[in-house]
Amino acid sequence: MKKLLISPSNMALGEQESQIYQNILKQATEISLNLMAVKVENHPEDFLGWCYELLDVAKNRINFELLDDHQLPIVKKLQDMLINAISFLQLKTLRIAPWPVICEFIRQRETELALDEQLKLIDYLAPLRATPLQDMISEDRLAFSGKHAASLDTGVYQFDVEWFASTKSAKGFHQLLADLPGEFDTALAHIPLEGEVTAQHYQEFVVAYLMAFSHSDEKPTLAPATRLLAMRRPDVFTPLVNSKLDALCQALGIAKLTNRDFERYWQDVVVAINKMPWFATGTAADELETRLNAIKALLPCFFYYADKDTPQSSNYYKLLNKPKRTTSSGGTKTTRRSKESAETLVDRALSDESIPDHIRAKRDSIIAEVEKGRSVDETISLMRAIFG
Repeated sequence: MKKLLISPSNMALGEQESQIYQNILKQATEISLNLMAVKVENHPEDFLGWCYELLDVAKNRINFELLDDHQLPIVKKLQDMLINAISFLQLKTLRIAPWPVICEFIRQRETELALDEQLKLIDYLAPLRATPLQDMISEDRLAFSGKHAASLDTGVYQFDVEWFASTKSAKGFHQLLADLPGEFDTALAHIPLEGEVTAQHYQEFVVAYLMAFSHSDEKPTLAPATRLLAMRRPDVFTPLVNSKLDALCQALGIAKLTNRDFERYWQDVVVAINKMPWFATGTAADELETRLNAIKALLPCFFYYADKDTPQSSNYYKLLNKPKRTTSSGGTKTTRRSKESAETLVDRALSDESIPDHIRAKRDSIIAEVEKGRSVDETISLMRAIFG
């Protein structure tokens, strides 16, 4: 273990990496005796590999039973520091890596990234980009804006809507979006659906976005705006997540953005990423690369730390595997939907050519059940079981 801990001192680390190493080493010193008890056979020769190895020790191989209570937060902080370092180092490669290397990195981590699920979200939202937010059902609006809710039917929304950038903590934003979606439509209308997006387009969006908050006590913040922009033009805008902002800004070599840095976001993030070699010259070699090329501004999201547990953190996965809760009266607890949402979800399902006409004829009954909170698939399956 001692050899592992000191090995980065023999690596050719840059200034940022050296500072990260010193901070990690200082944190590790506080639990040095516990770390020394772990046998280490793998000694990576690169700093990224070193971070992964030490993180594995801190997460899976240290004896937690021998830790005092006051040491547990120290271990957690060490884990967080290593995760942030890994994200930084992986994101930093975007500055020089060519397109094939970018794609291969993502391809090798498909499972850890839950890539299929993430791409399902993008595929679902693609036809909605031209739809005004005020014309969307509430569930689609949540999917577009990045907030999970229990009303999202897993038969329809077969993905976690919070992939790429969650906005669940932006309560003021979501309240305004629910009350005045047209205000945000006005802002998004300044961003063309195809072709070049200019600084002028973005500035006009920002002015309108800020105006949407003018009649509210809530303050407009940057992260939710970047989610809207990224879902409208995933080939231009990279969404921001406050919890991962340190790693991204470090990797881009810029001072950390604040939640009001709308101007710097354009120049320091959007323009900087759009100028990277892989972004400008990427040519798709297969179907996956074609899909990635269409959302290339989202690709940095795949370079944050992910591991085998990441797919299980998906809200979609959790809903699928959630134990059924019951109310005090013994019935299953459900979340009611609006009639508009129920009608839209049912009509989408009934548009499937495999649905028999006699089941389509039960549309009103199906809608009534879905409105009560039953899933669309479950309701249609029940109808087919009853009526054949």
